Amino acid sequence: MAFRAAHFVGAIFAVGLTAVAPAAAQQYPSQDIHVICGAPAGSGADLIVRYYAEKLRVATGRVVLVENKPGAQGNIATEYLARAKPDGYTIYLNGGSVLAANMHVFKNPPVDVVKQLQVVAGINKLATMLSVRPDAPWKNLGELTAFLKEKGDKASYGISNPVAQVAGAIYKEKTGINAVQVAYKAAAESFNDFKSGAIDYAVYDPIYALAQQREGRLRVLAISTAQRTESHPELATFTEQGVPMDLAGWWAVFVPTGTPRPVVDKLASLFNDIQKLPETNKFLNTYGSDAWIFTPEEGQARLAKDVKDWADYVKVGKIEPQG
Repeated sequence: MAFRAAHFVGAIFAVGLTAVAPAAAQQYPSQDIHVICGAPAGSGADLIVRYYAEKLRVATGRVVLVENKPGAQGNIATEYLARAKPDGYTIYLNGGSVLAANMHVFKNPPVDVVKQLQVVAGINKLATMLSVRPDAPWKNLGELTAFLKEKGDKASYGISNPVAQVAGAIYKEKTGINAVQVAYKAAAESFNDFKSGAIDYAVYDPIYALAQQREGRLRVLAISTAQRTESHPELATFTEQGVPMDLAGWWAVFVPTGTPRPVVDKLASLFNDIQKLPETNKFLNTYGSDAWIFTPEEGQARLAKDVKDWADYVKVGKIEPQG
């Protein structure tokens, strides 16, 4: 009788647990939502995060707070999310490609992003951009390559992030040029050297490159994605100019692993609705990216693939892991 009673109580308990998750999703969100940003306030990344936070506030009718936790290429914010309560009230908008890169760029990454983070929904896909001065004589990548081959190891170029470092290395490897890489802490720090001609070209993130191009301060010669982007179809790819490359950055929404699936699905639905707004596509296009929608399963698979790919990218880019 004792066994049967215990079995009965256990069954009721199990049924109760299965009922909790759907109930949680129906009530979600019932409190303030915290959106984590791994970049400083006022940065390009912060502007993207705040756009989605505001749209989420409107969609849910709840207070949505943006918390900036910059530092260590996003690792501080990533670790904060991984340790947060997995209830859907702490979410993280960041580059999935950046999270994957950090697994290899750092010797001891604080978070196993595949195991400790759950992808919720896609945000965008974007390209890294090789840029030259607006008055430079090269009108396409082939002309620049010919010049660089003639200049040999006296040529140089600037980079300021791991993706740019890899794109620059692939370009060198595929063309046989010997340009010397010059690393900067931030894209803006390279601009005086870029403008003066101290470096011959630079590989920039799209937010920075397109902002400078709009001001007439540079020209984009090639982008790193396999196909041209919807946002800037006039920009030619490396691939179509004879340098095969398929290196795309992408952003997504993340929550801690263990967040109830019904809550993940509810969040995915909210963000997918934001993605479908015409103003969202216009907003993303301003920053050189295309809106990208995928399921949590597709996002998680993409994250795992990128983590694997970056094991090779750090070798190609000769990136020395940081301590």
